[in-house]
Amino acid sequence: MTDSASAKDILRLVSSGAAASRADLVRELGLAASTVSLRVQELVAAGLLTESGEGVSRGGRRPRLLRVTRHDGVALAADLGSHHGRMAAVGLDGTVMDTAEHSHDLTAGPEPAVDWLVDRLTALAERQREAGRTVTGVGVAFPGPVDVVSGRVLAPSRMPGWHRFPLREVLTERLGLPVTVDNDATLMAVGEHLTARQSLDHLVVVKIGRGIGCGVISAGRAHRGANGCAGDISHVRVDAAQERPCSCGNIGCLETVASGAALQRELALHGPAVDGTAELLRLVSDGDPYATTLVRAAGRHIGTVLSVVVNFFNPQAVVLGGALAAAEPLVASVRGVLYERCLPMATAGLEITTTVTGPDAGLLGAGLTVLRDTLPHPEAS
Repeated sequence: MTDSASAKDILRLVSSGAAASRADLVRELGLAASTVSLRVQELVAAGLLTESGEGVSRGGRRPRLLRVTRHDGVALAADLGSHHGRMAAVGLDGTVMDTAEHSHDLTAGPEPAVDWLVDRLTALAERQREAGRTVTGVGVAFPGPVDVVSGRVLAPSRMPGWHRFPLREVLTERLGLPVTVDNDATLMAVGEHLTARQSLDHLVVVKIGRGIGCGVISAGRAHRGANGCAGDISHVRVDAAQERPCSCGNIGCLETVASGAALQRELALHGPAVDGTAELLRLVSDGDPYATTLVRAAGRHIGTVLSVVVNFFNPQAVVLGGALAAAEPLVASVRGVLYERCLPMATAGLEITTTVTGPDAGLLGAGLTVLRDTLPHPEAS
């Protein structure tokens, strides 16, 4: 198959619901009906697709409905933050199973983190096998830049001991499974795109939690840039941050005034101290004036940086995710600044919203990436 009609593209469209028949695939892929028919026949012969039942006719014969063949393979997914990890098994149809949250401080260094990851993922794999599922691989969403080719972590600002650590290689050896490692915000964007916004080709997904990350979907694919740090808006300088030192070694970065960690520090100094983002969100929900003011200001700072991104990249949607995206005052501030500062042409039709997949976005991105890379496929793919 050509790049424009790979097995992965067709399976993605069918499994996500964007295409239910050959006619839908013709429309979505922009290919001749004969070409699509050949590709579908190859996938049916390979046991990856089935055609059964009949859809609604739009003139002419009723189309036969396509479905992804039931697949007992799952990928293990780990969506990591600097102080916690969320792990689950992910099926080809986007089902997230056996989800669990675990606490761990990644800033303590890679060796204890690897031991912790291996223990949790090994237990998760055993539970899947006991349930009769085949574990095909592991996807890890890491909170920092990653060279996806080598699987090495590259200069994460809050975790200096991780620089150039070969995380994929080490996990592959310890787990005995294929492993994919990528940036957490990038995989969050991939998960949201594949399962909820597959009709959009240009998408910006912002992860706002303890830190701030941004994943970019360009022309329907994840865009990582030359060195894997595309979308790293966290270390863009903003006037409001003035001379505040940042974990990256610079001063005045967005992270120092708009991240969850920054807001918690401000509350500790001038308002009720909170232990974690959940408590901060509770204060905002209860109408605490200082907490609400802080998240509104954070939204304005994030919106200011994103206004440059929107004018430059011209996405179809800006999607906010991560824990702090649950704070409506923050979301409203981002939306207001974007409409105020961006070119009218850039915001014409622009959707500014929150994730559909919520906390599962990173897990879905990590798991589905692995599954699509390890699927059996026709020789012509």
